Amino acid sequence: MSTLTASIPDAVELEQELRGSLVRPGDADYDAARSVWNGMIDRRPALVVRCTGAADVIAGLRFAREHELVVAVRGGGHNVAGFGTCDDGVVLDLSPMKGIRVDLRSQTARAGGGVLWRELDQETQAFGLATTGGLVSTTGIAGFTLGGGIGWLMRKHGLACDNLLSADVVTADGELLTASPLEHEELFWGLRGGGGNFGVVTSFEFRVHPVGPIVFGGALFYRLEQAAELLRFYRDWTPSLPDELTTMVAFLTAPPLPFIPAELHGTKVAAVALCFAGDPAEGDTAIRPLRELGPAAEHVGPLPYRMLQRMFDESAPPGLSSYWKTEFLDELVDGAVEAILAGAESLASPLSQLHVHHVEGAVARTRDDETAIGRRDMRYIANVIGTWAEPAFADGETASVRATAGALRAFSPGGAYLNFLDHDDGDDRVRAAYGPQKYERLVALKDRYDPENVFRLNQNILPSGVR
Repeated sequence: MSTLTASIPDAVELEQELRGSLVRPGDADYDAARSVWNGMIDRRPALVVRCTGAADVIAGLRFAREHELVVAVRGGGHNVAGFGTCDDGVVLDLSPMKGIRVDLRSQTARAGGGVLWRELDQETQAFGLATTGGLVSTTGIAGFTLGGGIGWLMRKHGLACDNLLSADVVTADGELLTASPLEHEELFWGLRGGGGNFGVVTSFEFRVHPVGPIVFGGALFYRLEQAAELLRFYRDWTPSLPDELTTMVAFLTAPPLPFIPAELHGTKVAAVALCFAGDPAEGDTAIRPLRELGPAAEHVGPLPYRMLQRMFDESAPPGLSSYWKTEFLDELVDGAVEAILAGAESLASPLSQLHVHHVEGAVARTRDDETAIGRRDMRYIANVIGTWAEPAFADGETASVRATAGALRAFSPGGAYLNFLDHDDGDDRVRAAYGPQKYERLVALKDRYDPENVFRLNQNILPSGVR
């Protein structure tokens, strides 16, 4: 136990005030309560407040402020930088907040701040509805949405934050507000892309759309020697795609699945993962050009949307070490293609991947000033995902991720996808994610709702008084 933890006054009064529970160092469930998805993160909070509602959030926040303790907010705990936990502070753990209500008449869904995408999908898909969610179904809805939210439905229905209709927020002074187009409109603007800078969102209301329950999707796998041809084809093909088709080129180590030839198991391959969010019968026609390239294997066809959402789950279990970088790309020019190929080959861990997402569609058509998200004109997002189980990979994989991102930056128009920034991406990268005008607008919001920077464990927007 740290010196600071030992000096904290007894939290009995806080515990009695909670409807949820309080976890302290030494409790049997402390290690589970302090852990997050990224195994690189090993922090020891003084207290973990397991919140069951906004009242618990308010009580835990008040206690932290009274005792001048740092505050971390955890929804799903999937943030790669580990912002959902802290040393010697208070974690406001929203994971018990699992309430979900689907309104069929208005085609909306309201979900608590601790809900995971697989849980929201289970409820909405019972009625053939969905909203843009994470590519890994164990991701929490909270941080994902507040940071933008790219997913299989984004080209048809926009980012997750574009589908946010309202949010209940506990601000730094302990006030519960509802932000929407009709109430606290500027705060609502900032929540859609501004991350967790302005408060604790305890409830999200989403617009949901007719999707599934059967969609057309899956992945086609290509030998690594086909990758250059694939990427050059991809840059020419993507501008013609219908909004219903969202695709991603992924470089990965081929898993030992029965539909992949045995000689490719354990070797690096390029795959095109996809979702066609229209009539599943039209999916085969939409991807015919991919088949004409001669994939080594494929697993594509009609399947439940919930199954598609779990397609990458096995590659991202909790407890592995992860280190990520991200870059926007306007075009897949030859230099960018070469940097992607070299970067994919440089990743030594069989768990590491490099993804190139095609965006555009509804993301680009949403008015730029509607949300805090920067660079809606981005055509591609390249995410370099270093992941390893054995510590021996750590130094080399971290260096490879940095080098690959650095090489890609030469072809980037600037900006960054907020949810893939890691712990060592500094203030300049956060500013670049928004651009100067939006960043200053967000600073004004921070000055209004969190001038003391209570909520600073995030991709932080610095208030004027602490710059």
